[in-house]
Amino acid sequence: MSSSPEIFDRALRRLRRDRAARMPAEDFVRAHIAAELIERLELVKRAFTRALDLGSSDDSIAAPLAARGIEVTRADAGPVNAARGGGQPWDEDCMPLAEASFDLVVWAGGMDQVNDLPGALIQIRRVLRPDGLFIAGLVGAGSLPRLRAAMHAADMAGPGGAASPRLHPQIDVRAMGDLLQRAGFALPVADGESLDVRYRSLAGLVADIRAAGAANALIQRSRRALTRLQAGAAFAAFQDEAEPDGRVRERLELIYCLGWAPDESQPKPARRGSAVRSLADELKGRG
Repeated sequence: MSSSPEIFDRALRRLRRDRAARMPAEDFVRAHIAAELIERLELVKRAFTRALDLGSSDDSIAAPLAARGIEVTRADAGPVNAARGGGQPWDEDCMPLAEASFDLVVWAGGMDQVNDLPGALIQIRRVLRPDGLFIAGLVGAGSLPRLRAAMHAADMAGPGGAASPRLHPQIDVRAMGDLLQRAGFALPVADGESLDVRYRSLAGLVADIRAAGAANALIQRSRRALTRLQAGAAFAAFQDEAEPDGRVRERLELIYCLGWAPDESQPKPARRGSAVRSLADELKGRG
């Protein structure tokens, strides 16, 4: 178990992941991230033999890797999610894995919900064989501005008008590159993509967040349900941003990143501060 301060309620996060596994709605954000990661991996011409699929809530990563003849180990924080894919119920920052166990680790979504992300990245680097690849995608800083505004309106309508922690902390592209460097990855790179999604109401957005298993799991969250007045303020604030057709445009800022386990065969790293560049270019160069 990590010694870092606990930000997220681990047990609640597992429950959220497992609840999402039982829901009929698709986690479209993970599906989008997974498709992008698989497309980028197609640029790598080298042969991988053993991969770790983290946050494995469906077959979107495991199936295409297995089709390439790669042995895939799946893991998810939610026991139900893990079991339905034949995987392991591991928190990403405390995985019982031997060093140099894999030559590929793929993490599609969920990095913003881990208590000790630096520790998780160090573990991932250690389980990679020399010159092994880590590639990941996550929801980054600047995401969900309409939801943030709606929750602020709800808090202001509550007793005392005090704000409450309602959305998870978010990482920006440059910070992600720095985290990879600190974890010991060679040649780390990161880039970003904006994804707009339009909703008829706040209820649709909340349903998608629950389907992703990404509802509030902060330890410091309020345990009180929104009052009718607060809920009304949140829905009204969200709908105030509607476009002429009545739908509200919400934005997700997605981050994609990669790093290599150090190996003597690798080129020298670029100067510090140049880690934010195109993953596609990096993958082509390392194919």
